[in-house]
Amino acid sequence: MLNKLAILPILALSILASCTNSQPTVATDASVPAEQTASASASTDKPTTKPAEKIKWLTIEQAAARMKQEPRKVVIDVYTDWCGWCKKMDKSTFTDPEVAALVNKHFYAVKLDAEGKDPITLNGHTYTFKPEYRSHELAVALLQGQMSYPTTVYLDEKFNMIAPVPGYLDAKNFSKILRYFGEDHHKK
Repeated sequence: MLNKLAILPILALSILASCTNSQPTVATDASVPAEQTASASASTDKPTTKPAEKIKWLTIEQAAARMKQEPRKVVIDVYTDWCGWCKKMDKSTFTDPEVAALVNKHFYAVKLDAEGKDPITLNGHTYTFKPEYRSHELAVALLQGQMSYPTTVYLDEKFNMIAPVPGYLDAKNFSKILRYFGEDHHKK
């Protein structure tokens, strides 16, 4: 019985290895020369749409200065360098074209390193890194002491807190929240 159980993990690993190491195959018609199939596929691979929109990230000081000219809500990505889920949001959620379009339309987008050492002056107050918290004072204030990464913080046009939303969000769910706050559904 134990010998049979020992085989199961080995079998699972071999199946997994064959799945991850396999190369996708391209079916070709043997009667068509390879040069023609390559050129035909290359001609259909040309992008016909404009390049995907990217989020226009600012510092919080830049967002505050722009708000004086054009008031807008603020979305703040509070992250750390060591946070794996923060990196996943950077690579998948924040690069999504729909997410970028919604952010750029309704918000000023800010990235804030929760463990950043540089002082930040905002509305006459200077926030600094606090070694006793191992975090930046502004991050502690925005996260209301609940130090969880990533957290997306939403501020209104007067820099008042709307809500901090902790945790990883995929593009679909993040888009829903962006619409909810960006289109003022939270006020209804």
